[in-house]
Amino acid sequence: DIILEYEMKMDAGLNSGVQIRSHSNPAYENGRVHGLQVECDDSKRAWSGGIYDEARNGWRYPLEYNPAAKIAFRKGQWNSYRVLAFENHIRIWINDIPCANLVEENRETGFIALQVHAIRDESLAGKKIHWRTIRVKTAVAEDLTAQGNMAAPQVSYLKNTLTEAEIREGWKLIWDGKTTEGWRGAKTDRFPEKGWVIRDGDLIVQPAAGAESANGGDIVTEKLYGDFILEVDFRITEGANSGIKYFVNTELNRGEGSAIGCEYQILDDAGHPDAAAGIQGNRTLGSLYDLIPANGQFFNPDLPVVKYVNGIGKWNRARILVKGSKVEHWLNGCKIVEYERGTQEWRALVAYSKYQDWPAFGEHKEGNILLQDHGNEVAFRNLKILEIH
Repeated sequence: DIILEYEMKMDAGLNSGVQIRSHSNPAYENGRVHGLQVECDDSKRAWSGGIYDEARNGWRYPLEYNPAAKIAFRKGQWNSYRVLAFENHIRIWINDIPCANLVEENRETGFIALQVHAIRDESLAGKKIHWRTIRVKTAVAEDLTAQGNMAAPQVSYLKNTLTEAEIREGWKLIWDGKTTEGWRGAKTDRFPEKGWVIRDGDLIVQPAAGAESANGGDIVTEKLYGDFILEVDFRITEGANSGIKYFVNTELNRGEGSAIGCEYQILDDAGHPDAAAGIQGNRTLGSLYDLIPANGQFFNPDLPVVKYVNGIGKWNRARILVKGSKVEHWLNGCKIVEYERGTQEWRALVAYSKYQDWPAFGEHKEGNILLQDHGNEVAFRNLKILEIH
């Protein structure tokens, strides 16, 4: 539990960071340093002050969560960083501007380190990063309220648990992490007797040779939802296919196959053939399945990749935002899809998709939320929703 303060500046084109609560041991990637990193980002992406989990879980707090903080870092000048790490809370300020407000799953201990980042361009050889006035002291509980303004939105990874701030905002868990309460089979009035297991706080669909809804079948919330923000953490296995559906009408398609609704695609893009099917990648991870491909660069051209994906066996976070006819998909803190239901463009997309035979597809005012059984093992946890009224 610390308050860490330092000043830093770096030459143009570089990237670096300061590791906190970090580790190095021979058994983990031959001693590679791993743990939370306070980002220093000179690129147009401008994520300085964000939080990256080096060599483990990827981006925990990209500044797409808090775009107002992208102005905090002054390129080519000295910047004052303040980092508060107390219990599960990690908060970061640059030049007194709040940048990140993270609640981690676990409280860790570990060393502080100044990062030497790889370069891929020979023109960067010899450029420098400077630190000075590095100081640290023990943090206490009062520092959470005494460290000044923290206007950055909170992002939490507490396992199947809401923070006090989330409770105040109105968030609710839609899965309690322990039981099947609030869920049923998409085509039955009870939870499936096979095909789904609860293990160590994870809700897991079991493998069954890749067949769609042919083992335990899809599961849906008993409650219907309209306008909302939904967050779901998911972990895929090699070659896996699944999905999160919304605006589901369980009275449609009572026969074989999956229930009908708008789908946030979950897929191992590198290992499943469906990634190459469809049109322009509209069946890849995070896409609105068979309709709109996921592409974060469409919304932020300064991102170096179309989407940030944590690999096989690691957790990713899906966010679905619905307000009226407007819908967004997010993956690991970045918006990757945006569309409006019920428009002429929407109906044209549907007419050329696998949903063309379902009248008014995706235009229901409310529906169930569904986790898909596609015959591959996928784990889910941290299912929470904020209904928008």
